[in-house]
Parts: sequence; structure tokens; C-alpha cells
Amino acid sequence: MGQSVLTTAFARRDGVLYCEDVPAETIARQAGTPTFVYSAAVLRDRYRRLAAALAGVKHRVHYSLKANANRAILSVLRELGSGADVVSGGELHRALRAGFHGHDIIFGGVGKTGQELREALKAGVKLINVESEAELYLLEAIARELGVVAPVGFRINPDVTVENPHAYIATGSRGHKFGIPHDEALDLAKKARALEHVELIGLDMHVGSQLATLEPYRAGLERLRELAERMVGAGAPIRYVDIGGGLPVRYDEGDVEPDLDAFARIISPVVKRMNAELIVEPGRFFAAASGVLLARVLYRKRSGGKDYVIADAGMTELLRPSHYDAYHLIESAKPSGERAVVDVVGPVCESGDFLAQDREMDDMEPGDLLVIHTAGAYGYVMSSNYNARPKAAEVMVDGARFAVVTARESYDDLTRLEQAHPDWRDV
Repeated sequence: MGQSVLTTAFARRDGVLYCEDVPAETIARQAGTPTFVYSAAVLRDRYRRLAAALAGVKHRVHYSLKANANRAILSVLRELGSGADVVSGGELHRALRAGFHGHDIIFGGVGKTGQELREALKAGVKLINVESEAELYLLEAIARELGVVAPVGFRINPDVTVENPHAYIATGSRGHKFGIPHDEALDLAKKARALEHVELIGLDMHVGSQLATLEPYRAGLERLRELAERMVGAGAPIRYVDIGGGLPVRYDEGDVEPDLDAFARIISPVVKRMNAELIVEPGRFFAAASGVLLARVLYRKRSGGKDYVIADAGMTELLRPSHYDAYHLIESAKPSGERAVVDVVGPVCESGDFLAQDREMDDMEPGDLLVIHTAGAYGYVMSSNYNARPKAAEVMVDGARFAVVTARESYDDLTRLEQAHPDWRDV
């Protein structure tokens, strides 16, 4: 068996790092830095492998926009047959703008506003995943006002044990803000049955991200199956079972890629017994490995016995190392062969502005090009303008061609929405 697309999409040729068939340095020189670069080949490969693993059960993949909502990424996945999973009115707008139709979209999120629910109903989304009794009644009122019946799924907190790298990415255990508590769901389903403008047709869970084992899927889905049987008995026609995302990706050498066939063997038989359509919502699994962040080394500095590599990208571009204590492989686009133990930091005025700490890696000098790997998910979407830093550019590579798919922000963009002459109102 040959090398996977993942290992060849960002690989070296004669010591120089390429993004598919384009040298990373070529992109950096033409698009500038910092710049996120995405591989269309990786997106296609990961989508096709997941779809093939689940081929034995009726299913639909709905890409989770919160991982990366770039229009070029959405277009690649939509063309492959993916639907969309959104958690805000803004993400709904992005999905529609990228060519998805209402029936391609699932709307989730723990704190949907009345306006967002109204927008979802007007768009004719496939499913609105409700997370509380209060939301259910608000949705009923809005649907009545619009003269429609809202297609509803209940997001259930399955109360399962989750093992993953950070507490902030666990979502399916007791006490988390997400979902309807498992032991309250049946009573709420009975209340939903009495409402005229909502129809309960789905059950949903999301147990967390970067799961260390597949066991939470098994345990959570069994709980959904038992609940679905009781809901069907109470008159709710459960047609969809949504198991969320959470499939892990390989950030560090010690990480492993998920066994998609094993995943399917756990999921498919249970879903078939439920006589429902399976919905999966991968985000990170598609986007993370598809992207790198290119940054230029500005300075080398030694302070307090530590060596620093100061780059033109930092926590404003990639928050994950600071926020989640996350690891990203960092290397030089053209290594000199020398190694050093360094902190890689950005230009932001925060001590928490770092991409790596005490890391043995390629030794680099000012002007060298840094490549930060597995940065396609929760990179650009979590970036900020802190310190009045314009947001980075985004580039898509497809074979031997590349294009800027999001222009770099300008200084004028930073102040575009400010009102030089505000309209003062007396009260």
C-alpha cells in the first residue's frame, strides 16, 4: 500500500516542504505571512474514507462549520455530498452562501436566539437540535407565528465517561452545559408530542472531541437507542440519530488516527436496529490535517537562559497552544540540519502568546519560514484582532495550483465598522 494522502500532501522534496505540488515558500512569498494553507486532496481523502466506512448503513455526513467555515473548504465538501452542521445564524448564513440548501443543514447550539431559530425555520433546515425545555417552547411559539412545523431533534447529554486531552473539549458527561439530561428526555418528548408546531423526529448526542477510545460512542449510542425505543412507544417517530463528531486527529507522533472501520462496526448495527438515518458531524477530522499555518521568523532572542524564536504568528492566529495546552508539530520549510531547544512565540503582548515551549526542533534564523502543522481546524475561526492585528490570509491548494481564498485583512478593515460620527440618541 502506498503512502496516504495525509503523509504526501505536506511532504518534502529535496529537503523543501511542499503543500501538495506547490512549495510552501512559493505560497508564503506570494500570499505573505502569516497564512493558513489548506489541502483539497486531504479533505477529499478523509471524506471518502469516512463515507466508505459507513457505506453499510443509511447515513449523511454533515460537516461541522465551527471547525473551519472557509467557503473554499465548504465548497469542496459540498461537492462530495456533505451536508452542513451549524451552531449560529452566522454559520447558517455561511452555509447557505456556500451553496448548501436548507435540507442539507442541521442547526445545533446550546444558546440559540429567537432570531436564529426564526432564520433556521425560514431556511427550511433539516433539523433543529433542541437543548432545553425553554428552547422547545420558544421554537413552538416562533413556528406558530410563521405557520410552519419545526423539525426537531433532541440533543441528549448521554452522561458517559469521556477521556480526551482537555476538559474544555468534553461535552457528554454529567454537569456539562450541553444537551437535555438523559433522565429528563422522555418526559420532555411527551410534552413535545402535545405541541402543534414542532415534530420530534431525531435524537442527537455529542460526547466530545479528540476521544481517546471509541467506547463513549458505544455507550452513548446504546443510551440513545434505549431512549428512542421508549420515545417511539410514546408516539415520537424517531427518523434520525445524530452522533455528532469527535473523531480524533494526529497532532503528535504518539497520536493515532481513528480506526474508521472499527467506528462503523460499533455504530452501524445499533443504527440499523433503530431503523433510522445516521447523521455524523465531523469537523476537526476533516479540517485539522488539511491545513498548515505558515509564519516567518522575525527574531532570535535569548533571555533568562531560554532561546526564543519570535515569529509573525502567535495566539491571535492559533489560540490552541495557549488555550488548550495543545501540541502542533512545527518545522522549518527548508531545514538547515541544525537542532535547538526553543520557545516559539508570537508578537502579541501577552506572556501566554506561544506556539511551542521548550521544544527541540529545527534551528531557525530570522527570515526562515515556519510551518505549523495540523492547523486547519480551530485556527482561523478562533483567531482575533487583539493588539489590532489584521487577520491572516487563507489559501487553498489543489494539486499544482493554489489560490488566496480569504484575503488578508487590512488596517482599514480593523476600523471599518467604527462610527466616526455616532448617531447619539436622547432617552
